Amino acid sequence: MSKRQKQAIGQQILTAFRAAGAAEVAPDLLLPAETLLDLYGEDIRARAYVTQDPIRGEVMLRPDFTVPVVQMHMENGAEPARYCYLGEVFRKQDHGETQSEHLRDNEYLQAGFELFARDPDADATVFALFHQILAPLNLRATMGDMDLLMDAVRALPLSDARRAALLHHIWRPQRFAKALARFAASPAPRNFSNPPALWTGLRSQAEMQTRIDRLQADAAELPLAPVWVARLERLFAVSAPAPQALQTLRALAAEIPDITEAVDRLDRNLTALAARGIDTAAIHFDASHGRHTMEYYDGMTFSFAAADRPDWPPVASGGRYDALAAVLGQGQGRSIPAVGGIIRPGLVYELGGQILENRA
Repeated sequence: MSKRQKQAIGQQILTAFRAAGAAEVAPDLLLPAETLLDLYGEDIRARAYVTQDPIRGEVMLRPDFTVPVVQMHMENGAEPARYCYLGEVFRKQDHGETQSEHLRDNEYLQAGFELFARDPDADATVFALFHQILAPLNLRATMGDMDLLMDAVRALPLSDARRAALLHHIWRPQRFAKALARFAASPAPRNFSNPPALWTGLRSQAEMQTRIDRLQADAAELPLAPVWVARLERLFAVSAPAPQALQTLRALAAEIPDITEAVDRLDRNLTALAARGIDTAAIHFDASHGRHTMEYYDGMTFSFAAADRPDWPPVASGGRYDALAAVLGQGQGRSIPAVGGIIRPGLVYELGGQILENRA
C-alpha cells in the first residue's frame, strides 16, 4: 500500500470532518518533550522517538495530535471550536513485538477530529460523526467511560494516599489488581528501628523520614472490606450491549451511589445517539474499555474495530479528555471540556477504503 493511497483515504475523511464544521490545522512534527513527559509521565518515553536539539532542548517526534491541538486552541481558539487534521504519528514497537505477525508500523497516518464545547451532547456528536463516516465498513463499535471507574475508586473507604495510588494505576490493570489486593489484605508488620548509624544515601534525611512516616501510616490502615473489592470487580467486568449494560450499572449504582452521575450521563448519551438514528443495541459497552486507551481520557471512550481482525489496533478511537484540556489551559487561564478521536486511513484502505464522502 502506497502513501498516496493512504493519503487519498485520509483526504476523504478530512472532507467529512470539514463538512461537520471543523477547521483544518497542522500541528508541528517535533514537539517539546517536557510538556508530553509532564502530562503522560516517563511511560511515553518508551513509546516515542526522543532526540536532543541544541536550541530547543529535548524534543519528540509527534506521538499524538491531541496535545498540540489543545495547546493551539488554548492560545487563540474561540468557543465552541472544531478542528480536524491529517498527518503522521510516530511510535516505537512495543516490547515483545518482534514476530512478523505482530509488528506494527512505527510511522502511520492519522485523521482526527477534536470538539471543544460545553454542550452536554458533545460526546454523542463525536461518536455519531465517526459512526456515520465508518458505517460502510461494518465495524464493531465499543464504548466505555473512565469517569465511571474513577468515581467508583474515589468512593472506596480508603485513605487519600491509597485512593491516589489506585487512580494512578487504573490504566495499568495488572498493577491496579496487585495494589487492590494489597489494600484488601492485612498489612505485614514493618520494623523501622532507629539505628545509631549515620543516615546515608542519595536522599536527604528529611526525605527518608517522610517516606518512613508514609509507610508507617499505610501499615496502620485497616484492610479494604471484601464487599468493596467485589463491587469494584463487578463494575470493571461489566461488558454487554449498551442498553443491557446500562441496566446492570443502574443496579450497581444502588451499591455505589457515587457512580450515579456517570450512569445518568451514559443514559443521556445513548438516548442522544438513538435520536440520531443509531441502534444503541449494536454498541458494545465495556466498562474497562478506557483502561486500554490513551491515559488522558477521563470520560466517555470509544473505538471502532474490525471484528475479523483481532490482531489489528482499532480502526478508530477517541474519547473525552476534560482534565487534559484544563491542565493545558492553565497558562492562559482557560478551561473548556473537550472530546475527539482519530481514524487510521491505512486500516480503512485495507478494509476496502469505502467511506462516506462529503457528509457529516
